[in-house]
Amino acid sequence: MISESNGEQFGKIASGVFKDVIFPHLGAAQQDVLVGPRHGLDAGIIQLGGGQVMAVTTDPLYVQPELGWERAAWFAIQIVASDAATTGLAPTHISITLNLPPSMTDGDLEALWLGIDRVCRQIGLAIIAGHTGRYEGCAFPMLGAATVLAFGSDDAYVTPAMARPGDAVLITKGVAIETAALLAVSFPDLLERYLGPGAVTAAQRDFWGLSVVRDARIAASVGTGHRGVTSMHDATERGLFGGLHEIAEASGVGLRVDRDAIGMPPEVRAICDLFHISPYETSSEGTLILTCTAERVAEVMRGLGDEEIPVYRIGDVVPAEQGLRLASGGREGPLPAPAEDAFWPAYVAAREGRVP
Repeated sequence: MISESNGEQFGKIASGVFKDVIFPHLGAAQQDVLVGPRHGLDAGIIQLGGGQVMAVTTDPLYVQPELGWERAAWFAIQIVASDAATTGLAPTHISITLNLPPSMTDGDLEALWLGIDRVCRQIGLAIIAGHTGRYEGCAFPMLGAATVLAFGSDDAYVTPAMARPGDAVLITKGVAIETAALLAVSFPDLLERYLGPGAVTAAQRDFWGLSVVRDARIAASVGTGHRGVTSMHDATERGLFGGLHEIAEASGVGLRVDRDAIGMPPEVRAICDLFHISPYETSSEGTLILTCTAERVAEVMRGLGDEEIPVYRIGDVVPAEQGLRLASGGREGPLPAPAEDAFWPAYVAAREGRVP
């Protein structure tokens, strides 16, 4: 038994709730499940035979009307496709459930669906199943869910449980880019009142980088496992520090991270300061966290750089007994473990026309 919660915490459930409630009760056991549900893992892996596997990931379909239907559709699909892409396998199929609020018109549904169709074509996703309906109690931004499939060789996939001591830790694009971009696109007038148009325009441009599908494909092309990339994870809920803790927990390793090496665009810093957000502990879809063998670091960084994707080496994987440590300015201490995602309070405040 676990203690009762007031249910007011936003985002993913706490790891303790997952361990006590979800993990012990996973239905029937099947021998073809190579990777099942674990805290910090975003995809399951099923053995298909003949040396082939299928990666499966399911996420809420996050549709934010303030973005406009085109951008909302693009972002909704990129989020679910990104989790599949972090396996190192290419996402190819998607099933979508749309639970629509009764107030959503057929015209708005058409605009959203045509946008979904376009982004699926861009990624290479075939829409293979789903369900669409209007129901009382449904509301934006959580408009249903989607399941993405990816296929490949059984020696080509990675999970956040595969990092090993001696690996390097890299990230792409910098921290908090999702939080900054979503606030800038959704509430430009509010942000311009405090920051001026320059920072807002720059953060709005960052919106189209809120995906790790391309980042993961480029990184994995160098090789996976002992050939290069050993784990990948996108820094969504609870941000970079949350993602690092999930990799460490899943892999049973320690980490040493240099905060001064973590990239952060200036517009992101300005928006996070305005909302009193720690940029390291807030949603950052589009930031790929990856570990790779020391011998392939330069090649991975070169491949990403050649495609104009910023990449930063921020630390190293160390043995578990060394713990999770954060260095900055010559000092070192524990790597903070975020209790919740800082994006949601900021989003609620901005929607009410204020900053905290």
